[in-house]
Amino acid sequence: MAARAAGAGLAAGLVLLTAAVPAGASVRADGEQKLPAMPSALGDDPQRSPCTPASRTAAEQVDWSRQRLDLGRLRDHGTGEGVTVAVIDTGVAADAPALRGRVTAHGGAGEDCVGHGTFVAHLVAGAGGSSSDLAGVAPGARVLGLRGTDDRGRPDAALVARALQDATEAKADVITVSVALPRRSGELTRAVEAAVRSGAVVVAAAVPDPPAATEDPVPSRPYWPASEPGVISVLDMQPSGARSERALRTTGVDLAAPGVGVVAGGPRGSGHFLGSGASLAAAYTAGAAAVVRAAHPDASADEVARRLVSSAYPADVPQLDPYAAVTAVADFAAQEAAPAPVETVRMRDTSAADRATDRATLLAVGGGAGLLAVVWAAMTLPRARARGWRPAEPEPRN
Repeated sequence: MAARAAGAGLAAGLVLLTAAVPAGASVRADGEQKLPAMPSALGDDPQRSPCTPASRTAAEQVDWSRQRLDLGRLRDHGTGEGVTVAVIDTGVAADAPALRGRVTAHGGAGEDCVGHGTFVAHLVAGAGGSSSDLAGVAPGARVLGLRGTDDRGRPDAALVARALQDATEAKADVITVSVALPRRSGELTRAVEAAVRSGAVVVAAAVPDPPAATEDPVPSRPYWPASEPGVISVLDMQPSGARSERALRTTGVDLAAPGVGVVAGGPRGSGHFLGSGASLAAAYTAGAAAVVRAAHPDASADEVARRLVSSAYPADVPQLDPYAAVTAVADFAAQEAAPAPVETVRMRDTSAADRATDRATLLAVGGGAGLLAVVWAAMTLPRARARGWRPAEPEPRN
């Protein structure tokens, strides 16, 4: 339990570091190796905030997120081959080495100055470069790069809606949306409805990626398009399964997936970056959906969503288990016999559960210390009583 608490502390530090550092700065991965932080947006001035440069550092080991998702075992059952995943983010660099030959981009989305969309695409479908251990969930899938932000990474509801329309027209099998907007838009709602009707599995980040650290907490609230009916809403989690006390809160969450201290490639070069945010958890979920669609080609989008949610590891917010989603035997015919709402399973507000989990971790560590104190007292107090509460005599020297 102490080790889990230490891991949670490390992850919480990483989420704040990667949120606040500028592009090109370095943060520590796993407490040892330094990797550049992947920003989700850049400053308005291109002179002061140029495009994210190539990383000169390659990761030396597999990060915790891939181990948690058991991706090596998952690949025995499929790689998402034949499936197209639309990535709606800052764009996807078509010539990124680990994605080369499998990316199609609409409009200017083939240029990714920020790098975040390409980072997300690596988590979905990256080949891993020199190390297959750092590949994405579905390294056999194709990627459709679309932009839901301007070229500096600022989200835009109209751009997200247009990207969803493009993904629908292109018949994407899975769509992942990294953008989380604070206000609902009629245009965006209609675009989501059309995508769901087309048979696409739509996944979205439940909250925006971490902002720069602030003193005041942000109240829990819904974000869009994650809160639209039919969308799988995904939160980021730390290695402990909890979230930081300072993480953004929301309502109506379907799944949690790794999203803190995650390693992936960028838009240029073959080096690696470190990133955090719900958009990365959504990317892992979209990759899992791609593998499920490839392994079960006759499954509808609703069936794929049910597999992902019903096979998840049970917790306050179910935790993604791609291997179970692919291998589970489910009687979907029986489920289809009764009418079901289009909206996927919705969980309660995560804020109380997150705080409870963090407190439970601290209490468990404190409880362990208390137990040691009880054991110490049980051993020493009888001896002290026998000595009349006098200090013990020193041991004689030979």
